[in-house]
Amino acid sequence: MGQKSGPRAGGRIQGKQGDSPVKLDGTDREILKILQQDGRTSNTEIARRLGMTETTIRKRIASMRANEYFEIVAVPTPQVAGYNLSAIIGLSVRLPHIREASEVLSSQREVRYLGVATGRFDLIVEAFFLDNDHLLSFTTDVLGSLPGIIDVETSLILRIEKFSYEWEV
Repeated sequence: MGQKSGPRAGGRIQGKQGDSPVKLDGTDREILKILQQDGRTSNTEIARRLGMTETTIRKRIASMRANEYFEIVAVPTPQVAGYNLSAIIGLSVRLPHIREASEVLSSQREVRYLGVATGRFDLIVEAFFLDNDHLLSFTTDVLGSLPGIIDVETSLILRIEKFSYEWEV
């Protein structure tokens, strides 16, 4: 499995400091709450709402971004990108092959989430597909070629009831 850095490395929330937990003060949290509502909010507007200078807000945002505490991105829905089929795939993998399987799956454009897990499955994948033929091709060509796969269970998502990136800070 490739090394990950930043806030989601190793499944823990962390910044560039490595294993040090993220420490945000009340002002940083308020800035993030405003940006969660609208990532396009100007530094001037944030400063006005919080009763601070624009320079202070700009420096705090720059510091948090430099430490990879948050990202500002546009996230299109899968349907906008043409992906009309969503699946959760559980994989049982022979232990010596987990890292190799993770590396291969991480490189696949269809895979949006990949977790190494405990319990029934060793790897849990969320993937998006154009249609059933695309899913079939992924299952037979990609999953079928992975070494160490013992079992695959695919659950199709019929309707997404909640799709959110909001975290309470």
